[in-house]
Amino acid sequence: MKTRLKLAIRYLAGLLLLLVGAAPAWAGPPQIVVDVARFRNLNKVEKGAEVEIYVTVPTQTLVYRQRAPKTFQCSATVLLEIIKADGKPAFRELVALRPPPLADTTLSIKNPQSFLKRILLPDGKYTLRAIVRDQYRPATAAGTAIVERLLLLEAPATPFLTDIVLLARPAVKNAGIDNFNRGGYRLSRTPGGTYGRGAETLYFYTELHNAPAGKALQVRYRLAVAGAPAAVPTETGLVPGSGQPAVVLGQLPLVGLPTGEVAVLVDVFDGKKLLVSQRVVGQRTEADFTPAAAPPTR
Repeated sequence: MKTRLKLAIRYLAGLLLLLVGAAPAWAGPPQIVVDVARFRNLNKVEKGAEVEIYVTVPTQTLVYRQRAPKTFQCSATVLLEIIKADGKPAFRELVALRPPPLADTTLSIKNPQSFLKRILLPDGKYTLRAIVRDQYRPATAAGTAIVERLLLLEAPATPFLTDIVLLARPAVKNAGIDNFNRGGYRLSRTPGGTYGRGAETLYFYTELHNAPAGKALQVRYRLAVAGAPAAVPTETGLVPGSGQPAVVLGQLPLVGLPTGEVAVLVDVFDGKKLLVSQRVVGQRTEADFTPAAAPPTR
C-alpha cells in the first residue's frame, strides 16, 4: 500500500511539473514600435504619397508556450489600419508573427520581429493605427498594445526634404526590388530610431525634391544632443538630376555622446541661401544593445 502511495505521489508531482513547464510565462504587456517615413509617389499619373511603415515587436514581452520538450515559441498578430479623415478605411492588413522556436526562454536577448509595409495614398490627413495582440494570452487589454499616429501627406511646390530615415548600417547600393530598397539603396532601419550599447555610428537617408536640376548645392548635417557641445557640421556637395529626387545620405559618430535624445539636423544650401531644412529625433541608450538586426518577416 505504501509503495502504491509513493508511486502515486511521484506521478502527481511529475504531472504538476509538466503542467507548470507547459504554462505560458507572463512577460508584461506586449510592446510595439512603429516608425513612419513619408515619401512621394514617383508615378506622375498616380501622384500622392508613398508611406513606409516599419513595425517592430520585441519578443521579450511576448508569452512563450512549450510546443515540445525543450522547445518554446511565442506568437503575435499585428493589425495595421489607415483611416481617412472622414472615418473611412484607406488600408487594413493583419500580419502574423511567429518567431523561430527557442530551447531556453531565459535568454535575455531575443530577436525582435520586424516587417515593412509600403503603401500608396492620395495626399490628405489620415490616422495610422497599429494593434499588436499576444496569441498566447486571453483577448484582453493585458495582451494588447495600440499605437496611433496622425499622418499629414502633402507636397510643397518649393524644394523640400522627405522624412529622414535613421539607419543601423550604411545604405548599400542595391539594384533589387523589394520594400527594403529605396532610391537604389538597401536600407537597414533601426527600430524607434534607437541606438543602443555597441552602436558607434548613426546613419541616415532622405530625399530632396523640387531642387534646381544641375545646380551644385551644399548639404550640411550635424547632431544636436542636450548636454553636449554644438557639433561641427559635416558638409558634402550635391547636384540634383532632372525628374527624380536627389538621394541624401550621411553618417555621424555617436561615441562619447551622452544618453538621451539625439537630433539629426540636415540643411541644404544654394550658395549662402538656406534652401531647405529637415530634422529627426532618435534615442541613444546604454541600457540595451541596439535592436538593429531585427529579421524582416516579409
